[in-house]
Amino acid sequence: MNRLTATALTTLLVAGPMLACSQDDVQTDAGPVSIETHREWMQEVSNWGRWGEDDELGTLNLITDQKRLDASGLVREGVSVSLALDLNTQEDPLNQNPFKHKRDFAEFGGHQVAGDDYAVTYHGFAHSHIDGLPHFAHDGKFYNGVPYKEVEQGSHKLGIHNAKNGIFTRGVLVDMPWLKGVDYLEPGTVITIADLEAWEAKTGIEIGSGDVLLLRTGRWEAVRQLGQWNFLERAAGFHASVALWLKQRDVSVIGCDGVSDAMPSPIEGLANPLHELVLVGLGMPILDNLDLDAVAVEARKRSRWEFLFVGSPLRVRGGTGSPLNPIAVF
Repeated sequence: MNRLTATALTTLLVAGPMLACSQDDVQTDAGPVSIETHREWMQEVSNWGRWGEDDELGTLNLITDQKRLDASGLVREGVSVSLALDLNTQEDPLNQNPFKHKRDFAEFGGHQVAGDDYAVTYHGFAHSHIDGLPHFAHDGKFYNGVPYKEVEQGSHKLGIHNAKNGIFTRGVLVDMPWLKGVDYLEPGTVITIADLEAWEAKTGIEIGSGDVLLLRTGRWEAVRQLGQWNFLERAAGFHASVALWLKQRDVSVIGCDGVSDAMPSPIEGLANPLHELVLVGLGMPILDNLDLDAVAVEARKRSRWEFLFVGSPLRVRGGTGSPLNPIAVF
């Protein structure tokens, strides 16, 4: 699918089938949480040892051969949609490490050839990427008890290279602005378990084992209408307690057009408590800063919120993650 202009995209998103559901009809706020409760949740969601003491895949183990076969059956029309932004070359407060691209030109073997030098610091709030399991630690430990110090000293344990066979499974788009009948969620809106279950009730889809759950908050539509804001202070996303629900449903991966965590955080002293619970406790990769607008257009056209999801990180031994261009196929 070709990239839509901002005007055409806005028209399709706003004019698409909207539900008679106001922003106040579904719970959108949840109160603060103590650091002690966060520690209890870490124990409740823990998958440590579930797939063996030496496991380095975490919830990617939930994507079984049968799950892949079932997901392939979701392809009916062959329409594919990128879920990634162009790598951002413009420096701004949210992109202090812009993507650097230098082209090289040379004569080789009687040919005129061109090449590239790429450089990117992709973690943060500007580039579409996957967070691997050695990205966040809790009390000095990564997923499955791997010591922070061990990785710091050069161990490749839990590295993104473990996902070399890719992520090929059912993707489910949870389009919260569509549910609430708005263009975008206000920055800082908190998505709760009640919101997720309200979305399931409206769509008839149950999120389950091995799925990739993609949360659309309408971040990029908000940027088009409001301009850029301090995303670190106010970002729509999940409340940290959603980690308990993700454990119950055995979701394999979560992703968002933000960073999945709502900001400001409900836990004093922790900027991204959901990241910690998900990466360390569940052993679940996270997809950050996706572009979910085009896939929302396609989903609304069809009233279909599930599709084949395909994504493969770079094979970097010990990498804490990777830039990523995931694809939805209808």
